Amino acid sequence: MNDSFPTVGIIGAGQLARMSVPSAIGLGVNLLLFAQDSSDSGAQITNHIIGDYTDVQSVLEFAKRCDVITFEHELIPLSVIKALESAGVVVRPGSSSFIYSQDKAQMRQRLISYPAPKSSVVTSTSQVSSYPVIAKAITGGYDGRGVWKIDSDKELDAVLAQVGKVLIEEVIEFDYEIAVMVARSPHGQASTWAPTQTVQVDGICTMTIAPAPELSAELSAKAQKLALDIAHEVGVIGVMAVEMFVKGEELLINELAMRPHNSGHWTIEGSVTSQFEQHLRAVLDLPLGQTSMSAPFAVMGNILGSSKLDMYRPYLHLMARNPALKFHHYKKDVRPGRKIGHVNLLGHDIVELTHEIQHALDYMSGEVDE
Repeated sequence: MNDSFPTVGIIGAGQLARMSVPSAIGLGVNLLLFAQDSSDSGAQITNHIIGDYTDVQSVLEFAKRCDVITFEHELIPLSVIKALESAGVVVRPGSSSFIYSQDKAQMRQRLISYPAPKSSVVTSTSQVSSYPVIAKAITGGYDGRGVWKIDSDKELDAVLAQVGKVLIEEVIEFDYEIAVMVARSPHGQASTWAPTQTVQVDGICTMTIAPAPELSAELSAKAQKLALDIAHEVGVIGVMAVEMFVKGEELLINELAMRPHNSGHWTIEGSVTSQFEQHLRAVLDLPLGQTSMSAPFAVMGNILGSSKLDMYRPYLHLMARNPALKFHHYKKDVRPGRKIGHVNLLGHDIVELTHEIQHALDYMSGEVDE
């Protein structure tokens, strides 16, 4: 067979890679994952190579089989990305932009002209004059990990003993959090989806609501413009999440994630073009897809692991109760607090949608049994 369709290599084989597979199938694009283990969520269902993403030679060998390389996590060392680029490999997003999703201090410096919490890098308690503050690990933090609310020198000393230096930010008494997903292609075409409210519990996103229900039309447009401006500023290629705090009529940039993101999972059913298809289009420099919503509201709930291990039997009750629920299981080992899947629901009544999603999450976790 003469296959003129390109091969996209994804470093990482977790659930984001898994959810990219249907879009790749639809487009006829070949996917090849660089997995740590054959049991990884994405590796279970598509072509993959097992290897160590921190090993330059292994990644270079993998890249020889691909037309373009992209990522589903921020953990690959920047030195490995630069080695790929030096070898002539097409890497999207490139090292010059990817750094801003890996290094929070560099991100703050690059976006110094954008609205954000006041911040500084510290290595000693003597550099902090008042509490409380938020301390963030400069690299490696996610899902609430690597983020601490600090109330004293003693607490800060304990954190610094772990990580050496931290990004200190002022505590923002925000009204709610949103994320704006944005996509950008090599020739500069860009698009956004509706800003999405993210609901956090203990630093982990449990639910998203799109469009963010309390956000005015003016603030929504402002948030989308901010995301587009930042995408241009850092030169991202692919999909990126721009997380923001909303305080009154003020928007403050929190963090960036340069890949498909939890806050965009609603787009699988809720948008004309999902974040996963859009990411493939962007890294391949195809024209971007339409991002309008397919219903007035889309609510997503993260299924978190609990002591309940049977994740299939709950379908009997939940699908009978609400046939409109759309389930996405990642086939990961069930562990307490771990994201093992999500469920989407579209409709007109936001109160009903959030109630039904919450019931599904409670039933899946075993908190309710009817």
